[in-house]
Amino acid sequence: MTDTLTPDTPEAQDFMDPAAAVARLEELYTQATQFLCEHFVTAMAEGAPAGRIRAFYPQVLFRTSSYAQVDTRLSFGHVSAPGTFRATITRPDLFRNYLTQQIGLLIENHGQPVSIGPSETPMPVHFAVAHDATMTVPQEGAADFTLRDVFDVPDLNTTNDDIVNGTHVSADGVGPLAPFTAQRVDYSLARLSHYTATDAQHFQNHVLFTNYQFYVSEFEAYARAQLDDPTSGYTEFVSTDNATITAGDQPLADPIKTPQMPTYHLKREDSSGITLVNIGVGPSNAKTATDHIAVLRPHAWLMVGHCAGLRNSQALGDFVLAHGYLREDHVLDDDLPPWVPIPALAEIQIALEKAVAQVTNLEGYELKRIMRTGTVATHDDRNWELRDQSGPVQRLSQSRAVALDMESATIAANGYRFRVPYGTLLCVSDKPLHGELKLPGMASDFYKTQVARHLMIGIRAMEQLRDMPLERIHSRKLRSFEETAFL
Repeated sequence: MTDTLTPDTPEAQDFMDPAAAVARLEELYTQATQFLCEHFVTAMAEGAPAGRIRAFYPQVLFRTSSYAQVDTRLSFGHVSAPGTFRATITRPDLFRNYLTQQIGLLIENHGQPVSIGPSETPMPVHFAVAHDATMTVPQEGAADFTLRDVFDVPDLNTTNDDIVNGTHVSADGVGPLAPFTAQRVDYSLARLSHYTATDAQHFQNHVLFTNYQFYVSEFEAYARAQLDDPTSGYTEFVSTDNATITAGDQPLADPIKTPQMPTYHLKREDSSGITLVNIGVGPSNAKTATDHIAVLRPHAWLMVGHCAGLRNSQALGDFVLAHGYLREDHVLDDDLPPWVPIPALAEIQIALEKAVAQVTNLEGYELKRIMRTGTVATHDDRNWELRDQSGPVQRLSQSRAVALDMESATIAANGYRFRVPYGTLLCVSDKPLHGELKLPGMASDFYKTQVARHLMIGIRAMEQLRDMPLERIHSRKLRSFEETAFL
């Protein structure tokens, strides 16, 4: 086979109107996916075609020859030097608001148009058919022909984190315009559906992570109350298998199968609601979840889980607000070396502390009775207590750690890596260095009260962040020397 059949796409066109630019992206994307789907259905029914079938992702191309300074307070929305910059785009329908905003800032800040047209990156047939529940791509060998001889399949050369990791090298001198390529985004969209059993379109801009199932029930109860409040601004609650309710008294169907990371979405019309992800236990899960949610470009994510308290002055149920991290999770060592500091973000810290004060009715010095600010250590061994204590305890003491868990540093480090504002508020559930192990029957009334408050604190913090200007949340702290124009 030598001939390649491609859709008859229009030439690239310049746009000064961001809405029109995104509309053209949607047009090109729809044309490419429909082309692949139609030929895929024909090939499955009639056998391999005579030539190769190929369609391309659309792209945004931006050129500037000026070193003109833009508002240097902004961490996004501009390029730092003259050149040509490119981003391949997938699912422009899903990212319409994001793309309109980012393209609009680029045009406004530089006074230059963006060019919209087909890219040179082939679209894998797996991702083209992903939105049609009636279509599935057979595994290699299941069809009457070799799939990759006819259609493009996912390519790891364009499905990686080179841009966000700062290791991207352009082969043609064109710089990246966005933190992720289209194939990388498509890969994560497929993984999100698999791990959470909810579609990407339901994810909100504010994400809470937890390692405690109790918070799921609390979140549903809160969601039902908000749906019954016409002033809340919340419109839907989405559960496993995309089960959706719009009123507090509506039943939710039991899931067909519980996913690895059950996820729940309390939605608002502008996606400024709250998503809760029960990531379970361990840094691997924490990395997996954040690796994929990052492509949705959330405005903030917070860890609200349980931890081991390391100080004798702490009580079960006390809160820990992380202002530093001891990273012994190791899952990100190849992407973000442990020597890279993960700073606390003032905007997130203030929102969390205010939320604790609001929910507990304690302020100032009195707040120190139930909340401690300090270093959180994240370890990859749940049973670290059973090993020789001299090494771990010495490191914990030297780091001034006040709490230990298995997820927080991973979530914070991936937030840092992906430029997603992050924070951590934990609840002390045991004190292994002081004889209070996590055993049945040890929970006090104070602990139970604090657990009930914990999720609400996370929600209140997110609601404060929602009212904050975007440029304040996405500050320059998370940006490196050479950054993409898009968030």
